[in-house]
Amino acid sequence: MGPEGQSGYLEPGEFDMTVGYRHQYSFRHFVGDVEQKQRIQIGNQVMNKINLMDYNLTYQLTPRWSLNLDVPLLLASRRSNNSAFTTSTQGLGDVIVTAQTWLWSPQKARKGNVAIGFGFMAPTGRADTMNNVDRFDGKGAQPTLLDYSIQPGSGGWGIVLRWNTFRRVGTSSALYFNGNYTATPENTNSVRRSTTGSPLTQYVSISDQYLLQAGFAHPIQKVRGLSISFGPRMEGVPAKDLFGDNLGFRRPGYAISLEPGFQYSRAKNMFSFSVGKAIHRDRTRSIPDRMTGGHGDAAFADYVWLASYSFRFGKPSNGEHN
Repeated sequence: MGPEGQSGYLEPGEFDMTVGYRHQYSFRHFVGDVEQKQRIQIGNQVMNKINLMDYNLTYQLTPRWSLNLDVPLLLASRRSNNSAFTTSTQGLGDVIVTAQTWLWSPQKARKGNVAIGFGFMAPTGRADTMNNVDRFDGKGAQPTLLDYSIQPGSGGWGIVLRWNTFRRVGTSSALYFNGNYTATPENTNSVRRSTTGSPLTQYVSISDQYLLQAGFAHPIQKVRGLSISFGPRMEGVPAKDLFGDNLGFRRPGYAISLEPGFQYSRAKNMFSFSVGKAIHRDRTRSIPDRMTGGHGDAAFADYVWLASYSFRFGKPSNGEHN
């Protein structure tokens, strides 16, 4: 969805502050694209609850260039349905810094444009959080490493590529295609998740990740500032990274969802909400899986709930340079 959804492009000297929220509850296990329904029937499914807050600050340097800072905060829990204990974590995630440019001048490109962003992800979030867990074995509470799926951080650096595109259709509707890809050159972090089993998966993999969104946005004429949107959403973790080795433990896979939503903008404020309903989930084979002939499983959510509020502030500098 284009910048017209929030009173046009940012002007040089302006800031945009966005607070985003994501919630998902993963409990359906898949091996490949086949759901392991027996996990729920026998009561040993693993359940993850993810609540992620993301604070994004954008500063517009010139009509085309901007700087972006993303600071995530995670609150998550994990338990098996047949287990007596729950593990949980909260804390700062991996901070992302990017620079972004519009390919065409905003003064001229009112019907469509493409923004490309490049930057890095820093390992500011902990990847080795532990809980004191009583396993009722007579030993009392013992420090237990949390599963990597609810760790605030990845334990490694990343190279971030982002893109945002929009194209006006008719007098007021728009097509959009947005996405991001984080490439992680390092192989594994220093977190040893297991001292038994295959040496290929004793340490946690620092995995690439990606998100793709496309769709159609249309304003509601009777309510000024309100628009609705609809389109597919795909996100996941590949089995093979763009750079570096692919060993270590990871649960690669992807989910494809259909995502209806709406945006409401008024002056320099905007609120958005959407929900993605999964229509296809696939836990693909990791490189260690392929080497050993195995195929692990992973838990997926039925829905992903997304909301955000953003506002603009600062005095435009009326700069004319690009």
